[in-house]
Amino acid sequence: AVSGSHAYVANDFHGLQVIDIHNPAAPTLVGTCDTSGRASGVAVSGSYAYVADYSDGLQVIDISNPAAPTRRGGCEMSGYAHGVAVAGNYAYVANGAAGLQVFNISNPAAPTRIGGCPTSWNATGVAVSGDYAYVADDTAGLQVINVSNPAAPTRVLGCDTLGTALGVALSAGYAYVADHAGGLA
Repeated sequence: AVSGSHAYVANDFHGLQVIDIHNPAAPTLVGTCDTSGRASGVAVSGSYAYVADYSDGLQVIDISNPAAPTRRGGCEMSGYAHGVAVAGNYAYVANGAAGLQVFNISNPAAPTRIGGCPTSWNATGVAVSGDYAYVADDTAGLQVINVSNPAAPTRVLGCDTLGTALGVALSAGYAYVADHAGGLA
């Protein structure tokens, strides 16, 4: 995730890494925050990074000082947190076989689960736009979930892809899916 002149990287067993990218030709590691699990996804909102920390759920890291990021809170969950997106006061977590999980993050020190929606297979990536979450769902492709009521998200439709959907990004009305052997879908 990029915010300002910093990139925030979920670096597996090494947790969150903060990289100064003000000079793209010479990026520099400026800070780290080890997480208890395997950091596999990150989203940034304001002064916080939200880390999908695999078996250790959602971790909230204060990044107000990029040189000294500090864990502020977290929430364990069943399944494995692979990806995370943030919109407003909510974090949306791609939670493996547990599907999409929604957390209220209005108090970043104490995120609380408020809802969830099963997906067809194994949620690994998520992006949110407006009232919809787009979930990369492994061999089930792309799943679209209505999150207009974050406490009761509902699946709208799915679109199979040729490979294994692992990640998703949104731009200009299109969803781009990292589809493993299927390439970009």
